[in-house]
Parts: sequence; C-alpha cells; structure tokens
Amino acid sequence: MAEEFSLEGRVAVVTGGGRGIGHAIALGFAEAGAVVAVIGRSLDALESAAAEIAGQGRKGLALEADLRDVGHIPGLLDRVRAELGGLDVIVNSAGVQITGPSLDVTEEVWDTTLDSNLKQVFFCCQAAARHFVEQGRGKIINLGSTFSLVGFPQFAAYNAAKGGILQLTRTLASEWAGLGVNVNAIGPTAIRTELNAYLLDDESFLEFFLPKVPAGRVGQTDDVVGAALFLASSASDFVHGHLLLVDGGYTAV
Repeated sequence: MAEEFSLEGRVAVVTGGGRGIGHAIALGFAEAGAVVAVIGRSLDALESAAAEIAGQGRKGLALEADLRDVGHIPGLLDRVRAELGGLDVIVNSAGVQITGPSLDVTEEVWDTTLDSNLKQVFFCCQAAARHFVEQGRGKIINLGSTFSLVGFPQFAAYNAAKGGILQLTRTLASEWAGLGVNVNAIGPTAIRTELNAYLLDDESFLEFFLPKVPAGRVGQTDDVVGAALFLASSASDFVHGHLLLVDGGYTAV
C-alpha cells in the first residue's frame, strides 16, 4: 500500500514553491521521492527551496518567472522536462490575496487577483496537459480554498478566483480524464503563511473566524502536504474533478 503513495521517479513542478503552502508541498514531494522544480517570482526563496530539496537527496530546480505573463509558461515547462528528465505532476499554488471592502475594490486589484489566482492557473494546466496527454498520464493539482464553496466578507476578488478554480478543475477533469490526466484541487482554510499573516495576527479577525472552525485552530502549511501527496500519487488514479478540503471542518457546519 505504501508504494501507492510514493513519488519515486516522478518529476513535479510546484508554482509558488518558494514560500508558504507551495514550499511545504515541494519539500513533501521530495521526501516522497520526486525531483521538484519550483517556480515563482522570488529567486532567493526559490533557490533556498531547491537547496532544501537537494538536502533530501533529490534534484531541485529553481525557475524565476512571473506566471501572469502566460506566454512564458510553455517554455518553463519545456525547461523542466529538459533539465529534470520529464514532467509528471504540477501543483498550481502561486497566487495573491488582497482583501478589503468590496465597495473599495479597484479594477487593478480585481485584475491582479484574477490574473494571479485564476488566469495563470488555467494556462499552467493547459501547458502541462499538452505534455501529459502526449505521454498518456499526469497529475494536475490546483490550490482552491474553502472559499471556493462559501463566501466571506471583504474577499470578493479572491473568492471569485477560488470559485473559478473549482469550476475550472471540474471542467478540465471532465475533458481530460479519458486522456489519462487527473485534475483535482485542494481546498485549505486559513493556513498561516507570509501571505496572510496580517490577518491571522489580527485578534479581531481570529475572534470572528476561529469559532467557524470545529478543529479550533488555524492551519499550518504541513497540514496540506498529505492531501497533495495523495492527489499526486497513484493512490488517486481514479479521482477526477475533486476538491479535497483541508479546512478543520469549516465547511462541515
């Protein structure tokens, strides 16, 4: 049974792999046997992650890129294939979180949020799937959210993007499952990262938010790794179009 969860011999890409959830997933994949490329905008963070991957005895590759410039995505994945010897898994974790009253959302905030959290995800999925269809197999894992399912005040653009991730995941799964490509998503609740520390360090926010989480705590990045390993491994070969919630019970009540 343990072999089903192994990523030995697999090549994985994790966007946003230099920090936060993406970083934890990249290290988890390396521990499970994968070689891992991390892609994002902060070269220092990416190189640090690649060094940690190498420290686990796996090859790591750091690629600096702004994925909102979607024209560069196919070339980045071609480089991964050339330097790491293939492509088996992509985790689309890169994104932004900009919050505030919906009456104050600007066009710039809306476009930045949707471009970073939805548009680039589609084009990463598309570029990866072209490789996966050719080889007859591949795993795509998109980072959704509990807010893919439920609303939350002052998160209008972010929640619109994460709702879009769920529908995108379902649509691509329905189109590509028969071609050997698994497309699924993970739906974390609030996970402590640099991205959202400004909220999770706000006592008034926690007083409002934590009572909604039956587990009674904020999530940590390591809480998401097991879900990613399952969806990347052969244990999930018959799982398509699913949003795997990692939310401490947030959406159960």
